[in-house]
Amino acid sequence: MPDLTLRGGVGSQVTAETDVKRSRFLCRLVRVDTEDAARTVIDTARSEHWAARHHCSAFVVKPNGSPDQVRRSNDDGEPSGTAGRPMLEALSGRGLVDCVAVVTRYFGGTLLGAGGLVRAYSDAVLSTIDLAQSRRLLVARERRELFRLALSHADAGRIEAELRQRGVLILGTSYAEKAMLSIAGDDAEKLGAIVAQVTAGATELQALGHEWVDVER
Repeated sequence: MPDLTLRGGVGSQVTAETDVKRSRFLCRLVRVDTEDAARTVIDTARSEHWAARHHCSAFVVKPNGSPDQVRRSNDDGEPSGTAGRPMLEALSGRGLVDCVAVVTRYFGGTLLGAGGLVRAYSDAVLSTIDLAQSRRLLVARERRELFRLALSHADAGRIEAELRQRGVLILGTSYAEKAMLSIAGDDAEKLGAIVAQVTAGATELQALGHEWVDVER
């Protein structure tokens, strides 16, 4: 299963609400890039819904296979293992990374029991992921080689358009003395051949290492 995250960069958000025996479960799923950012999202939910009894959370920061991946969960007063862990399993089961899920619960007066809580918190996260998927708000995260391509300002727009038409992933363009295209690829030789054809051999790619990038699938 590919790693997935929310489209639109850090701060992108999807929310959904589920009800179980009059208890309201409000889930916010937010894209983050650090553990501190994830904890800020949790604090924000707690501040906005100060009257709620629980603000349970789970997050996965960095893609699977990354040596510095961080995975955390918190039951926030619910019985141990009934909220944060099933939320984390819901994220992982759907391949979500670089995301934090916070489920705010407004108690409805009926005890749900351990099994009921596990299902309720898991379903709250899964429903939010389903909503994001239905709205086409999920994008794959893949490790790609990074390159820089220096172009004249006069040629940059045309060449960028031709590269995009050939399926080349352009991450962005900066302008200084020359226009600099940031490009991601998984086959340096093939990408180099495309660039050589489009630019008539006038410029070459400069390798910059590797990075995790958003990739449409």
